[in-house]
Amino acid sequence: MSSRSFLYAGAAGAAALMLAGCSLAPDYQRPAAPVAQQYPDLQQAAAGAGREGTLSVSSAAPQVAHAADLGWRQFFRDPRLQALIGIALENNRDLRIAVQNVLAARAQYGIQAAERLPTIGIQGTSTITSNSESVTQNNGASTRMSRSLQVGVGLSAFELDFFGRIKNLTKAAYEQYLATQEAQRTVQITLIGQVAQAYFNLRSAEQQAGLLRKTLESRQHTYDLVQSMFNNGVSSALDVSQAKAQLDDARSNLEATLRTQSQARNALQLVLGGPMPADLPAGAVFGRDQVLAAVPVGLPSDLLERRPDIIEAEHSLKAADANIGVARAQFFPNISITGMLGLASPALSGLFQSGNNMWTFSPTITQPLFAGGSLGGNLDLAKANQKIAVAQYEKSIQTAFREVADALAGEATYSNQLDALRSEQAASQQALDLAQVRYKSGVDSFLQVQTAAVNLYAVQSAFLQAGLDSLVNRVNLYKALGGGWLENSGAANRAAQNPAGQAGAPAAAAPQKASAS
Repeated sequence: MSSRSFLYAGAAGAAALMLAGCSLAPDYQRPAAPVAQQYPDLQQAAAGAGREGTLSVSSAAPQVAHAADLGWRQFFRDPRLQALIGIALENNRDLRIAVQNVLAARAQYGIQAAERLPTIGIQGTSTITSNSESVTQNNGASTRMSRSLQVGVGLSAFELDFFGRIKNLTKAAYEQYLATQEAQRTVQITLIGQVAQAYFNLRSAEQQAGLLRKTLESRQHTYDLVQSMFNNGVSSALDVSQAKAQLDDARSNLEATLRTQSQARNALQLVLGGPMPADLPAGAVFGRDQVLAAVPVGLPSDLLERRPDIIEAEHSLKAADANIGVARAQFFPNISITGMLGLASPALSGLFQSGNNMWTFSPTITQPLFAGGSLGGNLDLAKANQKIAVAQYEKSIQTAFREVADALAGEATYSNQLDALRSEQAASQQALDLAQVRYKSGVDSFLQVQTAAVNLYAVQSAFLQAGLDSLVNRVNLYKALGGGWLENSGAANRAAQNPAGQAGAPAAAAPQKASAS
């Protein structure tokens, strides 16, 4: 075998040995989910949903088995909200940061993976040595100065990964990359929920302002009536004062609501990443029809595969396992090789002449004997971090379970609450009408009218707030089940956009953008 073939064969063999090195990382075992097998209030939520079909899949929605496979364009049915979500996915800075974090993690994985292969490059060296006259005479040399030139293809110090140190470092970097990719999806799901909640808050404030304008108009009419009756000697000054207080209270509440409306608009523009366009499509009627009534819930075990924050925590746990293998490998010998194949000559003019071939091959082995306890400390640290990662993974499952359970508790009660408030509102309106008739007839004092008016406004405000809360609760259920990553529904669509489960280095995830039209 020629020297050139020997060096190439040595490099290839070293790479093969390294890639086939053993791993000292523990075998991964997914921790048991520390939650119940069924959600509480599930049956109550199904009964409370009633005609809305909250826990089924209606014909109005694509047939999907999991809420995570339900696209946000199908879940949110308000054209204006769909347009706003598309704008946020384009402009929101938090999402941009998350995308760049994915790209940075992918680059870091590529850097670490490159260490598993040898680095081969062109090398050239020139050495000039000058000796004293006595040294030259003793050595029998004819000149006091000597030169040496070398040029060729060199193999840098390359570690043979017999014990899996580099392999586990690469595994850890890969799992962190996948965790970062899932973190981006969590950011997107959270962002979509923030846009929806900010939009619903704005719509609710607009509805509240409309209610107060009508209330103000009604109370202005009442005040004018009482003032007229006072001028005619029918009502007392106390009645006028009470009517005036009611009118001023409505004015004060309207100004506060207008302030809330402006603040809600500012909050929406923050998550959008810019001002609201003037050419947005018309919004749907404010109510529960703005979101899809059919949200498939599934089992708690589905969250392990559908919630990106749980998947992220599991990738971090796998990375922690790999780091244990890295720490264990530090106890074993480190073997590296350096080599060069090329030409050597004492003069530049003769460097490329025949017969000047040269090669070097330098294996090095290092065995730690005493490190002051740092090796054991690194292993203890890796094990502690692995236990922390287990606890974080289990906590992410518990948090997800609690979020779904809370949303189901809302689904079990909001419909009945809204029905009760709707009935109470009708009764309060009737009471106000009767109180006004009795006051005009002189049967009751104006205090009865005032009390009935205050009660009606309170019920109307409570009805608007409960309607807003029920909308937000439905969005929270969708988010808690992992929905919001896909733009359009379909499990196949999700698989195509979820390369994290594939072998090798997946492509960096990009946000699922939508046009604002």
